[in-house]
Amino acid sequence: MDSSGNLAKRRKAWRRGHLSEYLAALYLFAKGYRILAIRHRTRLGEIDIIARKGDLAVFIEVKARRGEREAIDAVAPAAQRRIRAASDLWLARRPEHALLSQRYDIVAILPGRWPKHFQDAF
Repeated sequence: MDSSGNLAKRRKAWRRGHLSEYLAALYLFAKGYRILAIRHRTRLGEIDIIARKGDLAVFIEVKARRGEREAIDAVAPAAQRRIRAASDLWLARRPEHALLSQRYDIVAILPGRWPKHFQDAF
């Protein structure tokens, strides 16, 4: 495949990823979460969604896949470490959130279905 074909595929994946993150954020908002950030970048990595519910700071990885198992498996241990490190940095820069408990979730965006929210996924 030529470079223009690869570029088109990357753009399509990028758009699908961003749309999935916004769908996940809307879904979480409807479930009573307050969305604090989408695609928050730190020098240690990116967190797809940062939300709050009560005294809980929730760091969410969003995966668009064909099935639930594929979405969960796509969050490899290296990605989990990156998200935890980025969340520690986010919390350190926000003293008002220092006393919040933390949780790490996955939201799977599945074709033709409602998003699936896996709480305390890692």
